[in-house]
Amino acid sequence: MKIVLPVAGNGVRLRPYTENLPKCLLPVAGKTIIDWIVDDALFLKPSETIFITGYKASVVDEFLKHKPEWGNVRTVVQSNPQGLGEAISLALPYVNDDEPLLIILGDTLFEADLSILEKATENVLYTFKVEDPKRFGVAVTDVNGHVERLVEKPQEFVSDEAIVGIYYIKDVKALKEALNYLMQNDIRTKGEFQLTDALERMIQGGCKFRTAPVQKWLDCGLVETLLATNAHVLQREMSAAQAFEGSEIIMPCHIGKNVVIKNSKVGPNVSVGDGCVIENSEISDAILWAGVKVDNLKASNTVVHV
Repeated sequence: MKIVLPVAGNGVRLRPYTENLPKCLLPVAGKTIIDWIVDDALFLKPSETIFITGYKASVVDEFLKHKPEWGNVRTVVQSNPQGLGEAISLALPYVNDDEPLLIILGDTLFEADLSILEKATENVLYTFKVEDPKRFGVAVTDVNGHVERLVEKPQEFVSDEAIVGIYYIKDVKALKEALNYLMQNDIRTKGEFQLTDALERMIQGGCKFRTAPVQKWLDCGLVETLLATNAHVLQREMSAAQAFEGSEIIMPCHIGKNVVIKNSKVGPNVSVGDGCVIENSEISDAILWAGVKVDNLKASNTVVHV
């Protein structure tokens, strides 16, 4: 199996925090977004993990130099982004037709059972049941559980299974052919080559897809959702509180390495990066980047960056 992670987006909705970092490298609960995604998939023992980079590509390259535990990695630059379909097509020359492919969008976190892929015999689309399907692309399944079609933002109810951005492809040759067809014929949706259009072409061509459930879908696209995701992951990964001089630490929190906290109240739901110094402050529901120094700060529901 190979894993492809598209991380080329510029994260406009998260500025100013993405002015120096690509969205995938923003910190959440003590790790970057991409750390959480890759670490959760490593048990699948991919032969290679391919990152489709673009915005701040050199920053991602530098980050990957310090990840030997991730095994074989490759970066491919999407220099002129024209949609997710085009992004995936850039990775396909490095994927054999007989080697399964797992595509995971690199900007959201999730809780899902990926172990079913170890014995999967068909293509798999991970989905999450939503209350308002009109906002999402959804998968429509038949009585046998196979996907009949994909519908983008249906205005009339056809399914509540939203496509979350985790795609397991057994029929790699068919995916290559579908994406190639779209691009050769300049078939775009909203001006871009869409992966869902290629998947729909595969389905209508006879490729079998099943859905698999995502238990939790954690958005990182806005500051408020990034903070909510940080709080959820901290609760899930909660460890014992540490003691600091004259300070109160209210769990759940993540306290990084070489952190100094004096005469402060920190927490709940605070992620403190390595090397931070916090003095005479009260901070809750927040993310502090590595190296941040604050004094006499009272802050909540915020990201503090250097």
